[in-house]
Amino acid sequence: MTKKPASVRVLRGVLRPWWRLTRGLTLGAQGVVIDENSRVLLVRHGYRPGWFFPGGGVERTETLTSALSRELEEEAGVILTAPAALHGVFANNENFPGDHIAVFLVREWQRPNVPAPGMEIAEQDFFALDALPGDTSGGTRRRLAEIFDGAPISEKW
Repeated sequence: MTKKPASVRVLRGVLRPWWRLTRGLTLGAQGVVIDENSRVLLVRHGYRPGWFFPGGGVERTETLTSALSRELEEEAGVILTAPAALHGVFANNENFPGDHIAVFLVREWQRPNVPAPGMEIAEQDFFALDALPGDTSGGTRRRLAEIFDGAPISEKW
């Protein structure tokens, strides 16, 4: 999979507000990448504060799983070696009315290369559940509680 040039990613960022005004629904795919020590991979974006699961928007010609695969490789160098399991689909109305995020559990993967920090992803690391960064997003924390602590699954991000 080839990484999109920086100019395409910047243009996408500039156009995102327009898309949200003109589309009734947006859809994203995020992966909860879990390592052999039950740590989770989180990323910190260069354009917003906090730590999140790697992932991004589903393009017009993509399926949820192909978008997940593309985003994991672009953002974190993670390549799926088996299908990811769908955890749930969540309405993210705080971000944008009509935004939905599909969250997948990623347990079988490889990472031959770790992308260097850049404008989109400033940092990435694996964290133990009891050592998450203080500014880990609320939605990320809620999904982790559902997955690892048996918290009830919510329909809202």
